[in-house]
Amino acid sequence: MHINEHFLKLEDSYLFFTISQKVRAYAEANPGVEILRLGVGDVTRPLAPAVVEAMRKAVLEMGRAETFRGYGDYEGYPFLRQAVCGYYRQKGVALREDEVFISDGAKSDLGNILDIFSQDNAVLIPNPVYPVYADTNIMAGREILYMNGTAENGFLPLPEKNVRADIIYLCSPNNPTGAVYSREQLGAWVAYALDNDAVILFDSAYEGFIQDGALPASIYQIEGAAECAIEFCSFSKTAGFTGTRCGYTVVPHTLVRGGVSLNGLWLRRQTTKFNGVPYIVQRGAEAVFTAEGLAQTKRDIAYYLENARMMADTLDGLGIWFTGGRNAPYIWLKCPTGLSSWGFFDFLLTKAGVVGTPGAGFGAGGEGFFRLSAFGERDNVAAAMGRIKAALGEGGDYHAD
Repeated sequence: MHINEHFLKLEDSYLFFTISQKVRAYAEANPGVEILRLGVGDVTRPLAPAVVEAMRKAVLEMGRAETFRGYGDYEGYPFLRQAVCGYYRQKGVALREDEVFISDGAKSDLGNILDIFSQDNAVLIPNPVYPVYADTNIMAGREILYMNGTAENGFLPLPEKNVRADIIYLCSPNNPTGAVYSREQLGAWVAYALDNDAVILFDSAYEGFIQDGALPASIYQIEGAAECAIEFCSFSKTAGFTGTRCGYTVVPHTLVRGGVSLNGLWLRRQTTKFNGVPYIVQRGAEAVFTAEGLAQTKRDIAYYLENARMMADTLDGLGIWFTGGRNAPYIWLKCPTGLSSWGFFDFLLTKAGVVGTPGAGFGAGGEGFFRLSAFGERDNVAAAMGRIKAALGEGGDYHAD
């Protein structure tokens, strides 16, 4: 018997587990300190009333013999896939119902989609990056190439002609940096993928936060993308489903590699390894796309974006460079002079009682940077910004550039 030795190449623990351990140790040693958490990107607003009502009705259905449901369709109930298609029509994108696959979240599918690709494929991943992209490919033993996001390119790396990859991960709005690709920039990536017979895995989990209508909210708004891209989306951040679990993946029929439809391969994979999302949850997800549901979830998104604006204003006042926060719920800031990412984490925790996420945890390209999350309660965000301003402003131990 042999284990998968590629697992031994992973970091000893997942980034956010390490953070939780550090915070727990500090809290135990300092029981009187109130810790304000702006680290993990977990939502705090409750589910929209339209969603709750839809799920309540679905629960009652499951309690009656005449409306009880057993196993559902592997790719999701038609009512939800049709609702997703309707949502995309509002973006000017036409999808077929059988191109939409309902899942328990984008994170799962971003890892599971690799089942349909050979291990021989080279993978191109941004750096810094959401850890799941890299870790799932390390587990599979694939060759990983990195494209460097920097302050100079706004943490939006573009294709390089001398780099050849088969699978490309893109995330816009980006986690962790909050940066958003323009239509022209995504167009460059689509052209690269078509020229190299590559496939783009496009993570659009934060598309609902885009407020600038000139920015693309789906890669399929770019001509040619349906021939080279798979899109992953989630209800977690846009509709508060982090604890409810639902998302969807779009695999166009026009996406063919080696003469084989990737839509067909993904369907075959799902029918073997996935039994679907609960009916009750899918009814709740369907309600997100109603007029009432969209209005309610947009109010929550506006709430988080106002939190991000407060963070941005504080950093502007301190003269700290950052990106994100305007069309995304994350702010990616440059650590004050002399501090590493983990050094700034320790500084904020011990001097201000505030928890964020060290950029180094998102890859080597994140060293010297730090992520703040706007997914918090308004009073806590305001208090945290006040503490950060006091710690870094006049009289603080460190000063921004």
